[in-house]
Amino acid sequence: MDHRRIAGEWSRLLDEFAAVRGAAFERAVDACVGALRSGGKILAFGNGGSAAEAQHFVAELVNKFLKPRPALRAVTLSTDTSVLTCIGNDVSYAAVFSRQIEALGDLGDIALALTTSGNSPNVLEALKTAKSQGLVTVVLTGRGGGRSAALADILLDVPSEETPRVQEIHLFLLHELAEEIEKRMFP
Repeated sequence: MDHRRIAGEWSRLLDEFAAVRGAAFERAVDACVGALRSGGKILAFGNGGSAAEAQHFVAELVNKFLKPRPALRAVTLSTDTSVLTCIGNDVSYAAVFSRQIEALGDLGDIALALTTSGNSPNVLEALKTAKSQGLVTVVLTGRGGGRSAALADILLDVPSEETPRVQEIHLFLLHELAEEIEKRMFP
């Protein structure tokens, strides 16, 4: 395994992301902080590894990232097995996140979608519902964003199409997002 090659790729991807999407990342931080300060919440979701990253990010907000502080309002939409299986069985798997956004999303909340391809049907349906309910849609995805790009108020696409690299950079970005939110909410 060539660890140096992968580390070099991370460096290149982060540099390219910062050059192309640095301003969008700042807008995402501002949107999250604005929503939380006004009593809103962040609804994070994705499939597979992206679901795990959404859950990880929410844990950093609800508990803490770097310092003890009051909990922040955030929910992962991929962790309630009863809700997921009920919706998947009674409606369709494509509706597992959109139905939860319909129930939990309020005007001004953040819908934080993670999708490496940008084309996951259940993520796309959730983004459509979020937009129709006035949530701010932030999408972490791979190069170009796929079909999710058109539904993103803030597109954070990693300049790669390799799932492992995209997810690795997403984790870095989610840690940066958690750190910036924490610093701004609790200086």
